[in-house]
Amino acid sequence: MIPAEALVKQAKDRQFVRTAEQIPTEDFHDILFELEKEGEWEVQRVPEPYVEVQTKYGRKKKIPLQHTWHHKSCGQCGHIPGYSTSIFWINRRLGFDYIDPTDQTSCTAWNYYASATSNAAAQAAVAMRNFAAAAETGYYPIIHCGTSFGHYKETRQQLIHSPELRRQVRDILKRLGKKFVIPEEIVHYSEWVYAVRDRIAERQTRDMSKIRATVHPACHYHKLIAEDAIYDPEIYGAQRSAIVTGTLKALGIDVADYSTWFDCCGFGFRHILVSRDFSRSFATMRKIEVMKAEANPDVTVTHDTGCVTTLDQSQFAAKAHNRNVGVPVMSDSQIAALAMGAHPYKVLQLHWHSTDNKPFLQKVGIDTEKAWQEFEAAVEKLKSGEQQYLTWEDADA
Repeated sequence: MIPAEALVKQAKDRQFVRTAEQIPTEDFHDILFELEKEGEWEVQRVPEPYVEVQTKYGRKKKIPLQHTWHHKSCGQCGHIPGYSTSIFWINRRLGFDYIDPTDQTSCTAWNYYASATSNAAAQAAVAMRNFAAAAETGYYPIIHCGTSFGHYKETRQQLIHSPELRRQVRDILKRLGKKFVIPEEIVHYSEWVYAVRDRIAERQTRDMSKIRATVHPACHYHKLIAEDAIYDPEIYGAQRSAIVTGTLKALGIDVADYSTWFDCCGFGFRHILVSRDFSRSFATMRKIEVMKAEANPDVTVTHDTGCVTTLDQSQFAAKAHNRNVGVPVMSDSQIAALAMGAHPYKVLQLHWHSTDNKPFLQKVGIDTEKAWQEFEAAVEKLKSGEQQYLTWEDADA
C-alpha cells in the first residue's frame, strides 16, 4: 500500500494562484434581474439588514442576518441533529427572527450526485418549489446542507442559460400553484455563521484558546460554482474559502494546516452507497490520519452533514484495526454554540457522534459527567411522560 504522505504535497507546497483567465466574466446577478425585467421570474431580494462579504474573485455577496427560512438537510435528521439545533440556538441567543419550516422537501441531489436521478426539469422544479415555499412566508432561504447548496447553485446556472428549462419548470410550478421565484443569493448556513462571527465572539462564555482545530471544507461548498464561495485575504491569503476558518479564528481557536485539506471527506455519494469500505478508508487514512500526523488537532470542524458523518462515524472501524484515529468531528455551528455556552448534549446533541469527544469538551472546561447527568435527567422526564418534548428553556437549564 502506498502511504498517503507519499501521494500528496505538504501544506506549504500547495498553492492556488488566481489568474485573470480564471475570473468568470459573467455575473449571475445581472442575468437574474434582467430575466425578472423580461417577466421570466421574480427575484426574492436579500432582506435588510445584511452583511456584504467577498467571494472568490472579489465580487460581493449579501448575507441576511435574520428573517431566515431554514432549508434543512436530510442527513441532519438521522445523523447530526445537533447541527441544526445549534444553528437555531445561536439565532435565538442573537435575538434574530427565523423560521424552522415544515413545508420543505429534500433537494433530491443525493440521488443526482450518485448517478441515480430523474431529469433536469424535475430536479430544478424541486429546487424552485422549495424557494417558492420560502418566499410565501416572506422569509429568506438559508441552506443547511452543502450538497443542497451546491446543487441549487448548479440549478441556477442551468435555469439562467436555458429558456426551455425555465419553460418546463414554470409549467410544473403553475400546476403546483407556486410562483416562479428565485433568491437573489443562494446562502449556505456557514456563510451566515461567518457573517455573524464577531457577534458570536462577543457572547462567548467558554475559552477556546487552548484548542487546536483542523478544517475540512465541504467539496460542494467551494468546488461547485466556485466563484460564489466566500474568500478573505486574511484567511490563507484568499487562496481557500474563509467561512469555517474565519469563524474558528474569531473564537480564538488555533487553526492548523494539513496537506490533504482539499480532498473529499470520503463520502463521495456513489461509493458510500456501493463501496462503503472505500469511503471509510479514505476518510480515515487520507484525512484523519494525515491530520493527526501533521497537526494533531483536538477537533476537526466542517460544515456539511455528509462530511461530519463520514469523518466522525468512519473512525470506529479504523480504531478496531489500531489505526491512528480519534479526532472528534463537529460542525462550525456546534463549535460556535458551544463557545456561547450551549449544553453539549441538550443543544449540540454530541451523543449522536461516534468518536470520543469528552477530552475536547473537558479541555474547554466542561464537566462531562455532570453534563451527561443533566441530559439523562431531562430524558427521564420524557420517558416518564412528565414532558412531551424539551423546550429551549429546558435546553438552557
